[in-house]
Amino acid sequence: MNGSILRVSEALSLALHATAYLASGNQHPRRVKEIARRIQASEAHLSKVLQALTRAGILKALRGPKGGYSLAKKPEEITLLEIYEVIHGPLKEQKCLYERPLCGGDNCILGDLISQVTQLVRHHLRHTTLEMVKDVITENLGNTQKK
Repeated sequence: MNGSILRVSEALSLALHATAYLASGNQHPRRVKEIARRIQASEAHLSKVLQALTRAGILKALRGPKGGYSLAKKPEEITLLEIYEVIHGPLKEQKCLYERPLCGGDNCILGDLISQVTQLVRHHLRHTTLEMVKDVITENLGNTQKK
């Protein structure tokens, strides 16, 4: 069991890593197989995520022998919040651990911690672009290739 307070779905993790990987290289299209290998992911699951990002206009898909996926916009124009919202929908204000608050959301046993964490996550995702994280992904992928 993962003891992390912040849980990120596999689909969101794939979306963030794949788009950062696409932002890190030259702009020629990358095939699903290559992206999956580089980010150590299932091709089938990654393919579904990439299709969703394409429908949302974050990626563009090119068919054919030289086809694959590439960014539809410049990396500095794509925020992590946009990617989050493609996968999970709008990041809602959360005040309670339960979907329907037992306490009305005003008197939580955790105080306003859940609300503060939600606001912090939203702020980070809204103000972080693929341009800002593309070097991190290439550094990390380079390290995994050496192991």
